[in-house]
Amino acid sequence: AQFVTPYRKRGKNDANDAEAICEAVGRPNMPFVAIKTEEQQAVLMVHRARSLAVANRTAQANQIRGLLGEFGLTVSQGVASLRKHLPRLLEDAENGLPMLAREVLAGLLTQLHALDQDITRYDAKIRALAQASEPARRLMQVAAIGPQTATALVASMGDPHVFQSGRNYAASLGLVPRQHSSGGKNRLGAITKKGDRYLRTLLVHGARAYLRVVDKKTDAKSVWARQLKERRHVNVAAVALAAKHARIAWAMLAKGTEYRTVNAAEAAA
Repeated sequence: AQFVTPYRKRGKNDANDAEAICEAVGRPNMPFVAIKTEEQQAVLMVHRARSLAVANRTAQANQIRGLLGEFGLTVSQGVASLRKHLPRLLEDAENGLPMLAREVLAGLLTQLHALDQDITRYDAKIRALAQASEPARRLMQVAAIGPQTATALVASMGDPHVFQSGRNYAASLGLVPRQHSSGGKNRLGAITKKGDRYLRTLLVHGARAYLRVVDKKTDAKSVWARQLKERRHVNVAAVALAAKHARIAWAMLAKGTEYRTVNAAEAAA
């Protein structure tokens, strides 16, 4: 929709919007959104429901921590720490918590456990969907791409042939540098952060996890990532590796190929 706006004349109304859409559709280089099947939309629904449950659990944990702070009781950050220490605080009769506050906090803790169970069920569903999908199983051959990322990639990409190359797909996720070039001078800035933020987040988090163990690996991709991490900030290396994984995923889905690990000596040759 953002590419249609420059073609709209005068004020925004239905007639001007329709005219702008017709004008934009006729442009030869206009990008289009990949059409998803109902099955792909259903898979993405599971991901969105899980994301909502995670967000609600985080909000619930923050609220509990804030309520405890009003009584001078502190718990370190993290849901796991709250699960561990809150029952002890509720059982401690000498910490000054009124009975009413204990009842409220106990109810909030029950809701927190319910959200944990919801997230566990969604995780199991996503793992089952990944095992049932042949493209997702192939994508999981790539280190740093697990069931969650694989199923999200397959469902979100739709028809991979909509994108001309892996770089175009990475650009659609906002994993390429923002350009501000003029007069023959190329100026590249931070990544654009356009497109699907959920997919971009999954790829970047997977790249961060991969960089923590990259020193133990000897394949060509790991050597490249390790050298990049030594030259640049770890965040830059994570984003660059996420972009590489996005390109690899597009190539595997577009060409129907398996992932092949290349060692450093073979790549140099």
